[in-house]
Amino acid sequence: MRHARAGHAFRNHRATAVKILVYDGQGFWLCHKRLSSNRFRWWPTSRTGAAKVVEAHQLQVLLSAGNPDGTQAAPAWRPVSPAG
Repeated sequence: MRHARAGHAFRNHRATAVKILVYDGQGFWLCHKRLSSNRFRWWPTSRTGAAKVVEAHQLQVLLSAGNPDGTQAAPAWRPVSPAG
């Protein structure tokens, strides 16, 4: 059985650090990244709440202090059902 692996990313108020919490099927991982001289200038916003779904490639750009909306990548793979 395959389980979806989803995580949550949080930014501090000053936009100088990000924490990511992920469950990998066996336990939780907590990753913390702090920028020493810059700020995360871009952060997802949502009019209906504080959450927004970002793809893995967008998170990688975000952690590099970039704007993930400007990225392009191949569509995410989807499981294929066996024929028959």
